[in-house]
Amino acid sequence: MKAKVGDRLVVEGTRHGETRRIGVVVGLVHEDGSPPYMVHWEHDEHETMVFPGPDAHVVSEDRKETPLTTS
Repeated sequence: MKAKVGDRLVVEGTRHGETRRIGVVVGLVHEDGSPPYMVHWEHDEHETMVFPGPDAHVVSEDRKETPLTTS
């Protein structure tokens, strides 16, 4: 997984009742874009260092698609 600042990190809910979490990558630890990432989460406006698991994927900021939603 590789990301750059401005990309979105999407973490899918893996258990019943969990919702998709969407955040914006605001910082990189490694120049090559490999994890971990500093992520600003949209749902509660906080930032955390994230080591994404298999339930996560990156959506490039320049990818043309329908806006992501949390529902």
